[in-house]
Amino acid sequence: MTTASPPRVSAKQRAVRSRRGPREHLKRALRSWQLYVLLLPATISVLLFKYWPMYGAQIAFRDYNPADGFAGSRWVGLEHFARFIESFQFERLLVNTLTINGLGLLIAFPVPIILALIVNQLQSERFKKFTQTVLYSPSFISVVVVVGMIHLLFSPRAGIVNNALVAFGGEPIFFMGSPDWFRPLYIGSDIWQNAGFSMIVYLAALTAIDPALHEAARVDGANKWQRIRHIDIPGILPVITILFILAIGNLFNLGFEKVLLMQTDLNLPTSEVIQTYVYKAGLQQAQFSYSAAIGLFNSLINLVLLLTFNWIARRAGQSSLW
Repeated sequence: MTTASPPRVSAKQRAVRSRRGPREHLKRALRSWQLYVLLLPATISVLLFKYWPMYGAQIAFRDYNPADGFAGSRWVGLEHFARFIESFQFERLLVNTLTINGLGLLIAFPVPIILALIVNQLQSERFKKFTQTVLYSPSFISVVVVVGMIHLLFSPRAGIVNNALVAFGGEPIFFMGSPDWFRPLYIGSDIWQNAGFSMIVYLAALTAIDPALHEAARVDGANKWQRIRHIDIPGILPVITILFILAIGNLFNLGFEKVLLMQTDLNLPTSEVIQTYVYKAGLQQAQFSYSAAIGLFNSLINLVLLLTFNWIARRAGQSSLW
């Protein structure tokens, strides 16, 4: 049985269609003008608060003086970037930021996925809802409150953890003053606070999987682990890939508020990261151009990482951002 080939389109017809395209788009837009009116406030907000501030990024290339303004300040080019890269703190800031975020990505990223897979297998709907509530409730707690809880729990005198260590014959540890304990406390508390909320995204993706696949797998004798491995994980793999790419794009962005609140003079060797250094240089020392250059340098690294891993995911045939 032969199939009819599609009719050939001449170059003249293609030219007519291309010229007609913008007019057709404009007609459709006018027919749905109410939707564009609703979209207008959000568009203005994004332009005003996301794109317009980019005009101020030029101070990273100037010796900014508030009295002279952006245009009147002296142009210095890449001087502030070179100063940061050549400073003795550059290596420590880069290592600390990358280590905390890298360990957080390796340890914390799989936790919401595992939680979602486990919760999705719960049979009792009441217990399932209770578990979800318990897991994502910590995400509604303020960062300030979480850090206060850490100080109370790990206090060398009245903390529950140190009291337990002493009760078992150990010595109390000054956790908040130890550089070695800063990273475990930061990553552990971050998992406790945010893993449950991130779990919701994967649970939503799991609900989109066709239940008929699980029914067919049960008929074929597949157990829960086999169904998770061959149905659930492949079903949410596109979501995992997208969120992993976004996480890589934020590899050099750290929770500034939490790090600053947990930071002490004793744990500075491991707790001083790029974001806290920018805060101290920019606001406390009024080095506006220098801090802007560091922030722009940090953003460029994140952009390169995002583009690179998005390209790798696209080349591997996985889901990508574009």
